Amino acid sequence: MRSLDKFRGCLLAGAVGDALGYDVEFMSESQIIRHYGRSGITAFFLRNGIAEISDDTQMTLFTGTGLLLGTTRGKTRGIMGNYADYIRSSYKDWYRTQTENFPLPGDYHYSWLVNLPEMFHRRAPGRACMTALASEHRGTISDPINNSKGCGGVMRVAPVGLYFCDKPVSIEQSDRIGAEAAAVTHGHELGWLPAAALVHIVRRLAENEGESVLSAVQDAMKTLPLLFPRAESMDAFLSLMQRAVDLSRSGGSDLAAIHSLGEGWVAEETLAIAVYCALKYPEDLEKALITSVNHRGDSDSTGAVTGNILGAALGEQAIPEKFLNHLELHDVICEIAEDLFSDCQMAEYDSYRDPIWIAKYINMRYPAVNETL
Repeated sequence: MRSLDKFRGCLLAGAVGDALGYDVEFMSESQIIRHYGRSGITAFFLRNGIAEISDDTQMTLFTGTGLLLGTTRGKTRGIMGNYADYIRSSYKDWYRTQTENFPLPGDYHYSWLVNLPEMFHRRAPGRACMTALASEHRGTISDPINNSKGCGGVMRVAPVGLYFCDKPVSIEQSDRIGAEAAAVTHGHELGWLPAAALVHIVRRLAENEGESVLSAVQDAMKTLPLLFPRAESMDAFLSLMQRAVDLSRSGGSDLAAIHSLGEGWVAEETLAIAVYCALKYPEDLEKALITSVNHRGDSDSTGAVTGNILGAALGEQAIPEKFLNHLELHDVICEIAEDLFSDCQMAEYDSYRDPIWIAKYINMRYPAVNETL
């Protein structure tokens, strides 16, 4: 059942994991212990009173505006293209926030997020994302833009799983949209297969009250081979996912388990580590997030995906207050979650007009109001 609590929970917990991990990304485990103590990082490190998010959360928000741009055009103009095309256009705007100064020139934009100066902070953007988005070529599953399987594709697609919850779009279709959204910048099968799996897991958890993380993961593992029967990397991906499931049941050391799954710099390892943490601590979001970031790998991405999964399962109410008070872009994250939940309510031949929605998803001049079509 569509739940605003789960929409907000998924995106906020993802941002919390991202911000928690951002401070220890690129640190060795010995450095983390020296800096934060034997328990590692367990609370935000604030800069000017803010827990900074990384490019993971930035791009996640742009994924959300891309989805809503597509639907709004379809509903108000009676015609639309592929969701992946609108998501890519939104990512191109994100790319400009990383390469240009605020404010951008007054030409047309695809995401209202470019009107926020906070979006112009460069937070270790991935090389594959930057290079692909600088190109005029659009990467797809069938026409890869590169051979990258970095985690930049999986860490940003959770909004796809949320958005299609309880919509007349099959879960296989939304899985494919997630895969295509990742393939915009990551062409290797293991760059976009984990994205499809994350979309599947998030949608199952958001859509089905009482669904366990384990059943959502197992359903993704069952569905993906049917959806992508020619994927040569499928067996390797499923093997790693099964290892994550098995390790979560073993009762062994969390750090040893994470080491056996990888470091998270590539997408399949990011998802495997996140699945392990979510399965090991399915009712304890804080413990899962802390476990997911205290390792020598890509801590912000493993934290973000862990948060996406458990936030979709448990909702916003499961996030400790200490992780919400200083979170950068907290209100913007909530606003995108609420827009994804509410969706465009206008139609081409209906008299109803929402001036704020028009400002956001048609004219891209939000926060201006009283906009007209």
